[in-house]
Amino acid sequence: MRDLEKNIKILKGNIIYTENSDSFNVVEKGFIIVKDGIIDGTYEKLPEEFKDVQVEDYGDKLIIPGFIDLHTHASQFAIKGIGYDKELLPWLETYTFPEEAKFIDKVYAEKVYKEFVDELYEEGTTRAVIFATIHSESTEILMKLLEEKGIEAYVGKVNMDRNCPESLKENSDESVEATIKWIENSSKKYKYVKPIITPRFVPSCTGHLMKELGSIAVSKSMPVQSHLSENLSEIEWVKELHPECKNYGEVYDKFNLFGQTKTIMAHCVYLTEDEINAIEDNNVTIAHCPTSNVNISSGIAPINTLLRKKKVKIGLGSDIAGGESLSLLSVMKSAVSLSKMRAVCFKEEEKALTLPEVFYLATKGGGSFFGNVGSFEKSYEFDALIIDDDSLWKVNKGNIEERLEKLVYLGDKRNIIKRYVCGREI
Repeated sequence: MRDLEKNIKILKGNIIYTENSDSFNVVEKGFIIVKDGIIDGTYEKLPEEFKDVQVEDYGDKLIIPGFIDLHTHASQFAIKGIGYDKELLPWLETYTFPEEAKFIDKVYAEKVYKEFVDELYEEGTTRAVIFATIHSESTEILMKLLEEKGIEAYVGKVNMDRNCPESLKENSDESVEATIKWIENSSKKYKYVKPIITPRFVPSCTGHLMKELGSIAVSKSMPVQSHLSENLSEIEWVKELHPECKNYGEVYDKFNLFGQTKTIMAHCVYLTEDEINAIEDNNVTIAHCPTSNVNISSGIAPINTLLRKKKVKIGLGSDIAGGESLSLLSVMKSAVSLSKMRAVCFKEEEKALTLPEVFYLATKGGGSFFGNVGSFEKSYEFDALIIDDDSLWKVNKGNIEERLEKLVYLGDKRNIIKRYVCGREI
């Protein structure tokens, strides 16, 4: 039995998760059995075969899946909360690009990235997909810090060779060479952190650079992340730069950066019907970033329609520093609020996101980019948060779903008391 216990972990508590976006799965005072980091099952009563295995009993606490942040910029951590009276393009020029240029200094990079990783951990994010900067050595510092913390992540060395300050503008061929070298250095160095191809967005990457990055992605079977249709001015700019393409998404598709390998596109606020169809056909994942979309006046993405009518893959992104916080609780709350605004004020045929839907986006929706992640279904990796919500209830607690709702609207990182990634407590 001692050998059995080494490979098995059993947790008891109030379990809540989603298998789909329609409803919650709730097991009150139930058991989760984990074998070698993989969920064997959730049970109302402990199966007899496990009666001699020690149980981690969390009593009345909630057990929920860990949060998945599909889009954020670690290099912008120090400027979150600044410049929100500007739209995307002037905000990039005034605040973001000058800040990212500082990451040529590895000492500065380590200081900021350590703060970023510590806060990511505190906020209950167990997996993330992250932009760094053009600087390979600083990017590896970020990867090392994430690895040490135990957070699973994809990290991107950013590529830019036009329409940016000289301090961030790469020579096209040197950018490609640096990317290949960085991939070779980092691909097998870390257990939990992997590289991802990261053209910043179409306006900052020439066709030559995007073609080469697409070739790397396909030849090495590497994932891709970038931005798509975030802002109306940005979209018009892309039309001017690539008149040969009928829409923004087609530019990426032309260069094998749009689902030819596993791909995330952040924002997707103003998609055409053709783009939506291509996203669906190419199995591209959308990272919905509601806090950022509001802060820098981009708009309200039609997530309601994409999730319900099109069944597109969608997760959530904190998108700091466009977003002001790494908290996925805050992002969930914002996603619901904005969907209500869109439904009531602008698109009467749409309905607001429900709590199960937005929780699904923050867990299983985003988790699908990592594989079987984000749910407590059998054969899923065990990523979990233990939640103590006593401080949120001054009188008798509600049912499990009501407790989760109150956590989303009133809770914060102080309510998270333990974190697990693939069965490991981190």
